[in-house]
Amino acid sequence: MAGIYLHIPFCRQACHYCNFHFSTSLKLKNEFVQALLKEISLQQNYLPAEPVNTIYFGGGTPSLLTIDELSGILQTLRQQFTIADDAEVTLEANPDDLGEEKLKEWRQAGINRLSIGVQSFFEDDLRWMNRAHTAQQAIDNLQLAKKYFDNITIDLIYGTPTLPDDKWQHNVQQAIALGIPHLSCYALTVEPGTALASMINKYKTTDVNTEDQARQFLLLIDWLQAAGYEHYEISNFALPGMRSRHNSSYWQGASYLGLGPSAHSFNGKSRQWNIANNALYIKSLKEDKVPFEIETLTETQRLNEYIMTSLRTMEGLHVEFVASRFGEKAAAKLKLEAQPFIGAGKMQWSHNHLQLTKEGKLFADGIAAELFAS
Repeated sequence: MAGIYLHIPFCRQACHYCNFHFSTSLKLKNEFVQALLKEISLQQNYLPAEPVNTIYFGGGTPSLLTIDELSGILQTLRQQFTIADDAEVTLEANPDDLGEEKLKEWRQAGINRLSIGVQSFFEDDLRWMNRAHTAQQAIDNLQLAKKYFDNITIDLIYGTPTLPDDKWQHNVQQAIALGIPHLSCYALTVEPGTALASMINKYKTTDVNTEDQARQFLLLIDWLQAAGYEHYEISNFALPGMRSRHNSSYWQGASYLGLGPSAHSFNGKSRQWNIANNALYIKSLKEDKVPFEIETLTETQRLNEYIMTSLRTMEGLHVEFVASRFGEKAAAKLKLEAQPFIGAGKMQWSHNHLQLTKEGKLFADGIAAELFAS
């Protein structure tokens, strides 16, 4: 199973919390699209000789692409790669981009899954985040999107100073009531260099409260599990059969190709990442060069990546896989070092898998780091 991620580095406006690579100027968009098409051709041999099962347009805001640009990119991908007939093709979009004509065109172009950045159904939250859409737009356009797409996920953010528990419950219940089959829910993170970090440092807004975030995460798990959603990854919940195939491939260690500025690629042995600069990306592709840095992973790094990603999933860490892939000694060490977490109720054994408990999920990154090989 292989996937392709395309980073579209343009946004209508900057959200206060976002530290992804993007530009609010569309001046270079036409040149960027041409550079992206060139990179697709230059990278046609990166993935193993197997069908591509998932394509993901992320960003940024890919829904800012015109239908001609989007169709041209998909056509070039089909020319350069073997795309599976049932490939999952996801487009990230904002609620304010979801017009009926666009939805029809996306569907006809081959998009079959939408990832919609809602974040909240409350106006004051959206203003605080500096989102471009309104709460009513989110509700109206999600209902519209459901006319054309069965496979929809939305993003929601919790743990903000503007979001008490009752409002958080309303956001979750609104998503359930709308029949959204997949939710990606993230605790607000204050990233260095963002407008939010600056506002907090200047005492213009309240900092996040980690205790509030932990409580809202646990409430989220209860609400969605009661509604029939699988908590299949730390931040992701899906109705049965509606998991994100693309993101699941990351957690399962599959190969993927990242295209566009700042995009990352992984082929099982090395990781590489493109330059996070639109102008330099375009300049390099005009010279028929992909501007990336590369890191070849050691066996220890690959084991630690497996520990980190697998523990985030519902299935957990498969100890027999560790034994077969990294050796019996590595598997035995993991079993031994997991015992304190099992004793503390943060991990459990299930069918030769090490899984995080509900409470353990609050400490996922820290537990994984404790289990890392050195």
